[in-house]
Amino acid sequence: MKALLNKIRAFAREEDGVALTEYLILLGLLVGGVITAVVNAGGELNTAWEDWGTFFGVLGDEAPATIPDPA
Repeated sequence: MKALLNKIRAFAREEDGVALTEYLILLGLLVGGVITAVVNAGGELNTAWEDWGTFFGVLGDEAPATIPDPA
């Protein structure tokens, strides 16, 4: 256990370790933001899809089979 703690401390003292840690934190924040955006947009898209389905379901047989001639 002591050897593992020493390795972690040495990793934190190196510049590469600190830079890597910063990049990993930034990557985590970006991934979290993307996941949040997808979840929120997914809910809105689901609602819009259901609204369209309801709209076309209500039309049913009432929709004209052909477009009437304007003349």
